[in-house]
Amino acid sequence: MLKKVLKSVRAKLFLTLCVVIFMIIAFFVIINNAVLEALYYYSKKEVLVDTYNYINENIDLLSNEQEKYELELEKISVNNSFEILILNNEGTVYATNKNFLSEFGNINEVKYDINYSIFNKSDLMYSQGRNNIRKINDKRNDITYVLLSAVLNNQNNLYIRMPVTPIQESADISNKFIIVMGMAAVTLGGIAITFITQRFTKPIEELNDIANEMTNLNFKRKYRINDSQDEIDELGKSINILSDKLEETIHRLKLNNSELERDIEEKSKIDEMRKQFISDVSHELKTPISLIQGYAEGLVENVNSDEENRKFYADVILDEANKMDKLVKRLLELMKLEYEDRKFNDTKFDIVYLINEVVKNSKVFLSENNIEIEFKEKGPIYVYADDFYIEQVVTNYFTNAIKNIEEVNGKKKIKIAVKKGKEEGKIRVTVFNSGKNIEEENLNRIWTRFYKIDESRDRSKGGTGIGLSLVKAIMTKYKSKYGVINKKDGVEFYFEVACLG
Repeated sequence: MLKKVLKSVRAKLFLTLCVVIFMIIAFFVIINNAVLEALYYYSKKEVLVDTYNYINENIDLLSNEQEKYELELEKISVNNSFEILILNNEGTVYATNKNFLSEFGNINEVKYDINYSIFNKSDLMYSQGRNNIRKINDKRNDITYVLLSAVLNNQNNLYIRMPVTPIQESADISNKFIIVMGMAAVTLGGIAITFITQRFTKPIEELNDIANEMTNLNFKRKYRINDSQDEIDELGKSINILSDKLEETIHRLKLNNSELERDIEEKSKIDEMRKQFISDVSHELKTPISLIQGYAEGLVENVNSDEENRKFYADVILDEANKMDKLVKRLLELMKLEYEDRKFNDTKFDIVYLINEVVKNSKVFLSENNIEIEFKEKGPIYVYADDFYIEQVVTNYFTNAIKNIEEVNGKKKIKIAVKKGKEEGKIRVTVFNSGKNIEEENLNRIWTRFYKIDESRDRSKGGTGIGLSLVKAIMTKYKSKYGVINKKDGVEFYFEVACLG
């Protein structure tokens, strides 16, 4: 617990404040001891020199007024804590302040003291011409003085003495004052830092709580931005932005995970479809292979000796082989469209011409079965797509219409039309055949491979069950609309393709 408290921001700030205050106290004590005395000596030296200059300049003016002169010296002495003595050429006192003489019994003691100070000198502080300022130690009373000795313009000797004890006392007092104030600053600072750190640490603790909730993927809690707009508020904004982005990212990851699960599920379905595909192909190929095998054995064993029957056997074998070839080719093309990144060779071509060619290829069959074709479009309509695959779509729709056409009102009719598409820049091609409607439940199933509405899978119409699956794959690649609509008296299939105007 104690270790946790010591690691807290408040404890660190308090300890930092204490260390800084102690360092400041130590700094001032060192500076006070090292500089204050020197600064004091320098200051007093300047005062001594100024006093000497003042006395030297005014001595002639005051020489006839001894009492006034001594009063002026007394004033200077009191203001600066000086002891002033002026001796004439004969060594007698010319002027002095009262404090100087009161310390000694007679003038001889004064002279002795002055001489003792001069000849038992210590440190020279200042020297200019006949003026000297020295720091001396009077061994009789163990007191250190600063003594100025100089010769005035009237050849009198000037002595100004000043004790240095006050500066030492001032330094000691100053040190004690600094230490006491430092202790007071630590105490007051500790109290202040408690309240100050609370103001700063509270939002930090709140941000820490928000961050902890974010680690648990809870992004509802947000930091409340204050009006101060300081660094903590900026950090709060950043935490809020980070929370929103993390929430958004995790949401996307969940969506992507859901999509991945769907993809995996879809792949599982594809695997099932492949199994079904193999099963359907096996079923589709079983019949033609059996027919080919049976008729081939009949030819080998010469079951029918006449030429016409042998020709019939050979035609059946050839027809079934063609159907197998057509089935395999369509299956291969469908697999390429569904499982490969198939690239279309898109070009500009006339869709009207393509439709007419598909109709023309079935003209004989249409005539034999009394099927009416209605396609009124005459002028060229240019589209941009792969003409091979669009022909596949048109052919499958047209073939599907022929296979499922029935008489309505005594007529078999197929209507082909080209009109404006639902999507901008596209045209819609429709193929209608008269007959029964497709049941609603089968409208989506007819696009599945090998699915036939006729469950008996009657081979008389020649269907493979792949045509509409191929249409779906082609239109899906083009991302175009396609579908089937039940109409009155028939069914209409449609697809859309990009138009060039």
